[in-house]
Amino acid sequence: MEERSFRILIVDDHAHAREGIRDILEEYEDFLIVGEGKNGKEALELTEKLMPDIILMDIQMPVMDGLEATKRIKLQFPYVKIVIITVSDDITDLFNALKQGAQGYLLKNIQSDSWYEYLKAFALDEVPMSKEIAFQILKEFPQNKKEETKEIPLSNRELEVLHLVAKGLSNRDISESLFISEHTVKSHLKNILSKLHLENRVQLTSYAFQQGLMDS
Repeated sequence: MEERSFRILIVDDHAHAREGIRDILEEYEDFLIVGEGKNGKEALELTEKLMPDIILMDIQMPVMDGLEATKRIKLQFPYVKIVIITVSDDITDLFNALKQGAQGYLLKNIQSDSWYEYLKAFALDEVPMSKEIAFQILKEFPQNKKEETKEIPLSNRELEVLHLVAKGLSNRDISESLFISEHTVKSHLKNILSKLHLENRVQLTSYAFQQGLMDS
């Protein structure tokens, strides 16, 4: 069976940046560039019109910045994955984007041949949480751990997987740590997200810290 192509919307206020990203991704049949926008307002309009699977979103843009656009798009189209693309590795900007609902981020200066690997992982929800982002999440909940803690509807194995996700491990690392296949890890993750009514690894990591599951 032929693999599907992921529909990509590129949003950046610099024409050269959009052209560079398009040149990189057009080499791969997995990705189909369906449109380009110059600001967050256009991103919102084009998302409604084109229904992309993934949006590559710059942060600093005129009219409406990437953070506000991400927030609005995720409210209207929660199933659309948003990857922040930036030249800055400022952890605060990246964390704020993730809090608005972005699935992950890419630095524009990484090697072009790494884009495919990263974006395919984003598309398949396999991107591990960085330890820096996990630390930012930890700082968000210093006073609220275990407050109003509800019964956690997960099996012991699912709790183990959740804990490792929050520690920043990839699916491959989790499979090696627990001596199970990557396919089994993906099945556990799918079940965990469904049971907790969450969407991605960022939210899982946040949940783990909120519930005090990372104390150990």
